[in-house]
Amino acid sequence: MEKIRIGIVGGAGYTGGELIRLLLLHPYVDIACVLSKSHTHQPLYTVHTDLIGDTDLKFTDTLLEDIEVLFLCVAHGEAEKFLQQNEISEAVKIIDLSQDFRLQNTLSTNTRKFVYGLPELQRESIIKASNIANPGCFATCLQLALLPLASAQLLQHEVHVQATTGATGAGQGMSPTSHFAWRNNNLSAYKAFEHQHLHEINQSIQQLQPSFNHRINFIPQRGNFTRGIFASTYVNSNLSLKDAYALFESYYATHPFVVISKENIDLKQVVNTNKCVIYLESHDDKLWIVSMIDNLLKGASGQAVQNMNLLLHWPETTGLKLKASAF
Repeated sequence: MEKIRIGIVGGAGYTGGELIRLLLLHPYVDIACVLSKSHTHQPLYTVHTDLIGDTDLKFTDTLLEDIEVLFLCVAHGEAEKFLQQNEISEAVKIIDLSQDFRLQNTLSTNTRKFVYGLPELQRESIIKASNIANPGCFATCLQLALLPLASAQLLQHEVHVQATTGATGAGQGMSPTSHFAWRNNNLSAYKAFEHQHLHEINQSIQQLQPSFNHRINFIPQRGNFTRGIFASTYVNSNLSLKDAYALFESYYATHPFVVISKENIDLKQVVNTNKCVIYLESHDDKLWIVSMIDNLLKGASGQAVQNMNLLLHWPETTGLKLKASAF
C-alpha cells in the first residue's frame, strides 16, 4: 500500500508535537512537511527533543503541493487566515485543530465546507467529509458525558460541570498562569459560565435533543499537572444507576475509544491515550457523571488522527492503540 503524504502547519506547538509523534508511528502515512515560521530549517528534534533519533525531518516554510492530508495546528483565528492566503487543492483533505470552523455559522469558507469532527456524535458524516473541524478539548470531554442523555431526550434541567485541565491546555506560549512557579502547588478557576467551548457543546446537544434550552453551568479550572482533563458533571435524573449504565453502554457500544467503568476512576488511566473513560453514580434525583480524557490526544491530536482514519476509510483505531502509565 502506498502511503499517504501528510502536511502539518504549526508543528512547533504542543498539538503539533503530539501529532508528529502519532504520525511517525502510523503505518499508512508519511510526513512530507512540517511548517513553522519560527523554526524554519531547524530539525524537528530541536523543538520536540524526544524525537531525536526518530526523524531527520526539518521545519519548513513551504507547503508541498503533493500532500493529500493537511493538519492545521495553528492558533485560533490563524487557520482561516492560512486558507485565505494559500491556494490548496480541493483534493487535499483538511483537519483543523483550531476553533475557526467548529460552529454552524463558521463551518465553511468560500470554497470549503467543514464537518464537526466528534466521531461519537457523527461518525457517518465524518466518513463522507473532506474537511474536519476538530473539537475542543473541554468540549470533547463534556460532550461525551452528556450525549447519551441527550440522545434519549433526558436533559430536562440545567447541567452543572466542574472540570480541571492540565497546564498543556494553555498552549506552549508563556503567560502568568502557565509559569511553573505560579502553576505548581496551585489551583484556580477561570472563564466561569462563559468558556468558549460552551457554544460547540450546546450545538451538539441540540443536534440530538433539539428541545434543550437549559443552562450548562461550567466552571473550568487550571490544575497543577501537565496533561489531562477531569470533568465532574451532575444533572437531574430519574434513571436508576442500572438504567443509566445501560444507556451509556448502549450509546458507546460501537465507539472504540469510550470506556464505561463500574469502578471509580482517576486521571492517570487516560493520560497518554486516546480514551475517554466515564464513571456514573446515582444520588437521589441526581446522576453524577465523571469523564476524563488526555487534552492533547482525545482532546486534540489523537482525535485528529482518529478523524483522518475515518476520512480515509481505515480502521478507526489505526495508530492509536496507546497505553497509559500507572506511574
